[in-house]
Amino acid sequence: MAVWDRPFALHPTFAERPWGVTDLSPWFTAPNGAAKIGEAWFTADANPTSLGPTFGEVVRANPVEILGPDQGTECPLLLKMLFTSERLSVQVHPDDAYAADHHGGSRGKTEAWHVLAAEPNATIGLGLSAPLTRDQAESAAISGEIERLVDWRPAAAGDTYLVPAGTVHALGAGLTIVEIQEQSDITYRLFDYGRGRELHLDHGLAVSDLGPYTLGNDTRHTADAGRTILTHCRYFTLECRTIGAPVSFAPLTPHFHLVIGIKGQGTIAGQALTPGSVWCVPASANAFSVESTDGCDVLIAYPSVTATPSFYESANY
Repeated sequence: MAVWDRPFALHPTFAERPWGVTDLSPWFTAPNGAAKIGEAWFTADANPTSLGPTFGEVVRANPVEILGPDQGTECPLLLKMLFTSERLSVQVHPDDAYAADHHGGSRGKTEAWHVLAAEPNATIGLGLSAPLTRDQAESAAISGEIERLVDWRPAAAGDTYLVPAGTVHALGAGLTIVEIQEQSDITYRLFDYGRGRELHLDHGLAVSDLGPYTLGNDTRHTADAGRTILTHCRYFTLECRTIGAPVSFAPLTPHFHLVIGIKGQGTIAGQALTPGSVWCVPASANAFSVESTDGCDVLIAYPSVTATPSFYESANY
Protein backbone atom coordinates (compact mmCIF):
# COMPACT_ATOMS: atom_id res chain seq x y z
CA MET A 1 0.00 0.00 0.00
CA ALA A 2 1.39 3.39 -0.98
CA VAL A 3 1.87 6.02 1.71
CA TRP A 4 -0.48 8.40 -0.10
CA ASP A 5 -3.44 5.96 -0.19
CA ARG A 6 -4.58 6.78 3.34
CA PRO A 7 -4.38 9.40 6.10
CA PHE A 8 -1.26 9.46 8.25
CA ALA A 9 -0.60 11.12 11.58
CA LEU A 10 1.49 14.25 12.05
CA HIS A 11 3.18 14.37 15.46
CA PRO A 12 3.88 17.71 17.17
CA THR A 13 7.18 19.43 17.75
CA PHE A 14 7.15 21.91 20.63
CA ALA A 15 8.61 25.41 20.88
CA GLU A 16 9.34 27.21 24.12
CA ARG A 17 8.09 30.78 24.34
CA PRO A 18 8.22 33.30 27.23
CA TRP A 19 4.43 33.60 27.05
CA GLY A 20 3.83 29.84 26.97
CA VAL A 21 2.51 27.37 29.56
CA THR A 22 3.95 24.54 31.66
CA ASP A 23 0.86 22.30 31.45
CA LEU A 24 -0.35 21.20 28.01
CA SER A 25 -3.13 18.95 29.25
CA PRO A 26 -5.57 17.77 28.05
CA TRP A 27 -3.93 18.05 24.66
CA PHE A 28 -0.36 16.83 25.15
CA THR A 29 2.30 15.93 27.69
CA ALA A 30 4.98 18.59 27.85
CA PRO A 31 8.49 17.44 26.90
CA ASN A 32 10.75 16.58 29.82
CA GLY A 33 12.79 19.57 30.94
CA ALA A 34 10.73 22.07 28.99
CA ALA A 35 10.06 25.46 30.52
CA LYS A 36 7.10 27.26 28.94
CA ILE A 37 5.70 25.69 25.77
CA GLY A 38 3.98 28.24 23.57
CA GLU A 39 3.58 26.41 20.27
CA ALA A 40 3.05 22.93 18.89
CA TRP A 41 3.88 22.66 15.18
CA PHE A 42 2.52 19.93 12.89
CA THR A 43 3.33 20.60 9.21
CA ALA A 44 6.88 21.90 9.30
CA ASP A 45 9.61 20.03 7.46
CA ALA A 46 10.93 18.34 10.61
CA ASN A 47 7.62 17.11 12.04
CA PRO A 48 7.60 13.37 12.80
CA THR A 49 4.91 11.25 11.16
CA SER A 50 3.35 7.86 11.76
CA LEU A 51 5.05 6.72 8.55
CA GLY A 52 8.56 6.98 10.04
CA PRO A 53 10.18 9.69 7.88
CA THR A 54 9.61 13.35 8.69
CA PHE A 55 6.80 15.22 6.99
CA GLY A 56 9.28 17.05 4.76
CA GLU A 57 10.88 13.78 3.68
CA VAL A 58 7.50 12.24 2.89
CA VAL A 59 6.40 15.27 0.88
CA ARG A 60 9.63 15.60 -1.11
CA ALA A 61 9.50 11.91 -2.06
CA ASN A 62 5.86 12.15 -3.19
CA PRO A 63 4.98 15.84 -3.71
CA VAL A 64 2.08 15.49 -6.14
CA GLU A 65 0.59 12.45 -4.42
CA ILE A 66 0.73 14.06 -0.95
CA LEU A 67 0.13 17.77 -1.62
CA GLY A 68 -1.46 17.74 -5.06
CA PRO A 69 -0.43 19.38 -8.34
CA ASP A 70 1.00 22.90 -8.35
CA GLN A 71 1.69 22.83 -4.58
CA GLY A 72 5.48 22.52 -4.87
CA THR A 73 7.65 20.28 -2.69
CA GLU A 74 6.97 22.02 0.64
CA CYS A 75 3.63 22.05 2.40
CA PRO A 76 2.24 25.56 1.75
CA LEU A 77 0.39 25.64 5.09
CA LEU A 78 1.77 25.64 8.63
CA LEU A 79 -0.57 24.26 11.28
CA LYS A 80 0.04 25.11 14.93
CA MET A 81 -1.55 25.01 18.34
CA LEU A 82 -0.78 27.99 20.61
CA PHE A 83 -0.92 28.07 24.43
CA THR A 84 -0.67 31.42 26.23
CA SER A 85 -0.09 32.41 29.85
CA GLU A 86 0.88 36.01 29.04
CA ARG A 87 0.31 38.45 26.21
CA LEU A 88 2.25 37.84 23.02
CA SER A 89 4.24 40.69 21.52
CA VAL A 90 2.35 43.29 19.50
CA GLN A 91 3.38 42.16 16.04
CA VAL A 92 2.69 42.11 12.33
CA HIS A 93 3.55 39.87 9.36
CA PRO A 94 4.49 40.80 5.78
CA ASP A 95 2.59 39.88 2.64
CA ASP A 96 4.06 37.64 -0.05
CA ALA A 97 5.61 40.43 -2.11
CA TYR A 98 7.39 42.07 0.82
CA ALA A 99 8.58 38.75 2.22
CA ALA A 100 9.92 37.67 -1.17
CA ASP A 101 11.82 40.94 -1.60
CA HIS A 102 13.29 41.07 1.91
CA HIS A 103 13.59 37.42 2.97
CA GLY A 104 15.00 35.50 0.06
CA GLY A 105 11.79 34.56 -1.71
CA SER A 106 9.91 33.50 1.42
CA ARG A 107 6.14 33.45 1.62
CA GLY A 108 4.33 36.10 3.60
CA LYS A 109 2.10 35.24 6.51
CA THR A 110 -1.66 35.46 6.44
CA GLU A 111 -3.11 33.38 9.25
CA ALA A 112 -6.34 32.42 10.98
CA TRP A 113 -7.08 31.63 14.62
CA HIS A 114 -9.73 29.28 15.98
CA VAL A 115 -10.15 29.53 19.75
CA LEU A 116 -10.39 26.12 21.43
CA ALA A 117 -10.38 27.35 25.03
CA ALA A 118 -10.37 30.74 26.73
CA GLU A 119 -10.11 31.60 30.40
CA PRO A 120 -12.50 34.22 31.82
CA ASN A 121 -11.58 37.72 30.60
CA ALA A 122 -9.23 36.38 27.91
CA THR A 123 -8.69 38.80 25.04
CA ILE A 124 -7.19 39.00 21.58
CA GLY A 125 -5.83 42.13 19.93
CA LEU A 126 -6.71 42.81 16.29
CA GLY A 127 -5.88 46.05 14.55
CA LEU A 128 -5.78 49.46 16.20
CA SER A 129 -8.67 51.18 17.93
CA ALA A 130 -8.13 54.28 15.76
CA PRO A 131 -5.94 55.09 12.72
CA LEU A 132 -2.35 56.21 13.31
CA THR A 133 0.24 57.80 11.09
CA ARG A 134 3.53 55.99 10.72
CA ASP A 135 5.27 58.54 12.95
CA GLN A 136 2.58 58.16 15.61
CA ALA A 137 2.84 54.38 15.46
CA GLU A 138 6.62 54.47 15.78
CA SER A 139 6.42 56.74 18.82
CA ALA A 140 3.77 54.50 20.37
CA ALA A 141 5.86 51.38 19.75
CA ILE A 142 8.97 52.94 21.32
CA SER A 143 7.08 54.20 24.37
CA GLY A 144 4.94 51.07 24.78
CA GLU A 145 1.71 53.01 24.32
CA ILE A 146 0.91 50.82 21.32
CA GLU A 147 -0.20 48.07 23.70
CA ARG A 148 -3.05 50.34 24.85
CA LEU A 149 -3.86 51.41 21.28
CA VAL A 150 -4.38 47.84 20.05
CA ASP A 151 -8.07 46.92 19.78
CA TRP A 152 -8.38 44.29 22.52
CA ARG A 153 -11.61 42.30 22.36
CA PRO A 154 -13.08 39.42 24.40
CA ALA A 155 -12.16 35.92 23.25
CA ALA A 156 -14.33 32.84 23.69
CA ALA A 157 -14.14 29.20 22.65
CA GLY A 158 -15.46 28.83 19.11
CA ASP A 159 -14.33 32.25 17.88
CA THR A 160 -12.52 32.31 14.53
CA TYR A 161 -10.59 35.24 13.07
CA LEU A 162 -8.84 35.68 9.75
CA VAL A 163 -5.69 37.76 10.26
CA PRO A 164 -4.42 39.04 6.90
CA ALA A 165 -0.78 39.98 6.45
CA GLY A 166 -0.29 43.57 7.58
CA THR A 167 -2.74 43.33 10.51
CA VAL A 168 -1.26 44.57 13.79
CA HIS A 169 -2.20 41.92 16.34
CA ALA A 170 -1.47 40.12 19.59
CA LEU A 171 -2.90 37.30 21.69
CA GLY A 172 -3.74 37.68 25.35
CA ALA A 173 -3.21 35.24 28.20
CA GLY A 174 -5.31 32.17 28.93
CA LEU A 175 -5.90 30.99 25.37
CA THR A 176 -5.59 27.71 23.49
CA ILE A 177 -5.76 28.32 19.76
CA VAL A 178 -5.43 26.41 16.50
CA GLU A 179 -3.62 28.54 13.95
CA ILE A 180 -3.48 27.86 10.24
CA GLN A 181 -1.17 30.08 8.18
CA GLU A 182 1.06 30.31 5.19
CA GLN A 183 4.24 28.28 5.63
CA SER A 184 6.32 31.16 6.96
CA ASP A 185 7.88 32.12 10.28
CA ILE A 186 8.42 35.84 9.61
CA THR A 187 7.25 37.97 12.53
CA TYR A 188 7.99 41.65 13.08
CA ARG A 189 7.68 42.64 16.76
CA LEU A 190 6.53 46.18 17.43
CA PHE A 191 6.39 45.92 21.24
CA ASP A 192 7.41 43.08 23.58
CA TYR A 193 6.74 44.20 27.18
CA GLY A 194 10.44 44.59 27.96
CA ARG A 195 11.28 40.92 27.44
CA GLY A 196 14.58 41.81 25.80
CA ARG A 197 13.86 40.26 22.42
CA GLU A 198 14.63 42.08 19.18
CA LEU A 199 12.09 44.52 17.77
CA HIS A 200 11.61 45.10 14.04
CA LEU A 201 10.16 48.59 13.73
CA ASP A 202 11.47 49.42 10.25
CA HIS A 203 10.08 46.28 8.62
CA GLY A 204 7.03 46.16 10.87
CA LEU A 205 5.87 49.70 10.22
CA ALA A 206 6.56 49.33 6.51
CA VAL A 207 4.00 46.52 6.23
CA SER A 208 1.46 47.49 8.92
CA ASP A 209 -2.11 48.53 8.26
CA LEU A 210 -2.26 51.21 10.95
CA GLY A 211 -6.02 51.22 11.31
CA PRO A 212 -8.92 49.20 12.75
CA TYR A 213 -9.50 45.55 11.96
CA THR A 214 -12.77 45.09 10.08
CA LEU A 215 -13.11 41.42 9.06
CA GLY A 216 -14.46 39.87 12.28
CA ASN A 217 -16.23 36.54 11.76
CA ASP A 218 -17.94 37.51 8.54
CA THR A 219 -16.54 34.59 6.55
CA ARG A 220 -18.31 31.93 8.68
CA HIS A 221 -21.22 30.08 7.12
CA THR A 222 -22.92 26.69 7.22
CA ALA A 223 -22.05 24.51 4.25
CA ASP A 224 -24.31 21.51 5.00
CA ALA A 225 -25.55 19.51 7.98
CA GLY A 226 -22.83 19.30 10.62
CA ARG A 227 -20.32 21.29 8.55
CA THR A 228 -19.39 24.94 9.09
CA ILE A 229 -16.92 26.96 7.03
CA LEU A 230 -15.13 29.00 9.69
CA THR A 231 -13.07 31.17 7.37
CA HIS A 232 -11.44 31.13 3.96
CA CYS A 233 -9.09 33.26 1.91
CA ARG A 234 -6.84 32.89 -1.12
CA TYR A 235 -4.43 30.68 0.86
CA PHE A 236 -6.60 28.30 2.87
CA THR A 237 -10.03 27.26 4.07
CA LEU A 238 -10.73 26.25 7.67
CA GLU A 239 -13.91 24.42 8.55
CA CYS A 240 -15.43 22.49 11.45
CA ARG A 241 -17.22 19.17 11.13
CA THR A 242 -19.28 17.36 13.76
CA ILE A 243 -19.03 13.60 13.36
CA GLY A 244 -22.04 11.67 14.58
CA ALA A 245 -22.95 8.74 12.37
CA PRO A 246 -20.12 7.27 10.27
CA VAL A 247 -19.07 9.61 7.48
CA SER A 248 -17.29 8.53 4.32
CA PHE A 249 -14.61 11.03 3.38
CA ALA A 250 -14.16 11.13 -0.36
CA PRO A 251 -11.63 13.79 -1.41
CA LEU A 252 -13.01 15.39 -4.54
CA THR A 253 -10.35 18.06 -4.99
CA PRO A 254 -6.71 17.59 -6.04
CA HIS A 255 -5.03 18.84 -2.86
CA PHE A 256 -4.27 17.65 0.65
CA HIS A 257 -6.47 18.17 3.71
CA LEU A 258 -5.47 18.39 7.39
CA VAL A 259 -7.85 16.91 9.97
CA ILE A 260 -7.49 18.04 13.59
CA GLY A 261 -9.34 16.38 16.45
CA ILE A 262 -10.67 19.01 18.86
CA LYS A 263 -13.44 17.34 20.87
CA GLY A 264 -14.56 13.79 21.62
CA GLN A 265 -13.23 10.42 20.52
CA GLY A 266 -13.46 8.77 17.14
CA THR A 267 -11.54 6.95 14.45
CA ILE A 268 -10.15 8.04 11.10
CA ALA A 269 -9.55 5.24 8.61
CA GLY A 270 -9.66 2.87 11.59
CA GLN A 271 -7.08 4.81 13.61
CA ALA A 272 -7.64 6.77 16.81
CA LEU A 273 -8.90 10.34 16.36
CA THR A 274 -8.49 12.18 19.66
CA PRO A 275 -8.27 15.84 20.75
CA GLY A 276 -4.91 17.18 19.62
CA SER A 277 -4.30 14.50 17.00
CA VAL A 278 -3.57 15.76 13.49
CA TRP A 279 -3.89 13.77 10.30
CA CYS A 280 -2.71 14.53 6.78
CA VAL A 281 -5.12 13.32 4.10
CA PRO A 282 -3.00 13.05 0.95
CA ALA A 283 -4.29 14.47 -2.30
CA SER A 284 -4.32 10.95 -3.77
CA ALA A 285 -5.94 9.23 -0.78
CA ASN A 286 -8.65 6.67 -1.32
CA ALA A 287 -12.04 7.15 0.34
CA PHE A 288 -12.07 6.36 4.07
CA SER A 289 -14.47 6.68 6.97
CA VAL A 290 -14.50 8.80 10.10
CA GLU A 291 -16.59 7.41 12.92
CA SER A 292 -17.57 8.27 16.48
CA THR A 293 -20.01 6.55 18.78
CA ASP A 294 -20.52 9.53 21.10
CA GLY A 295 -19.84 12.34 18.63
CA CYS A 296 -16.64 14.26 17.97
CA ASP A 297 -15.64 17.55 16.38
CA VAL A 298 -12.81 18.04 13.91
CA LEU A 299 -11.28 21.01 12.17
CA ILE A 300 -10.33 20.59 8.52
CA ALA A 301 -7.84 22.88 6.78
CA TYR A 302 -6.76 22.85 3.16
CA PRO A 303 -5.31 25.12 0.44
CA SER A 304 -8.26 26.47 -1.47
CA VAL A 305 -9.61 29.84 -2.47
CA THR A 306 -13.11 28.55 -1.82
CA ALA A 307 -14.38 25.66 0.28
CA THR A 308 -14.22 22.12 -1.05
CA PRO A 309 -17.66 21.68 -2.63
CA SER A 310 -18.34 18.16 -1.36
CA PHE A 311 -15.53 16.60 0.62
CA TYR A 312 -17.91 14.23 2.41
CA GLU A 313 -20.42 11.61 1.52
CA SER A 314 -22.79 10.03 4.04
CA ALA A 315 -26.00 8.10 3.68
CA ASN A 316 -27.09 9.60 6.99
CA TYR A 317 -27.40 13.19 5.73
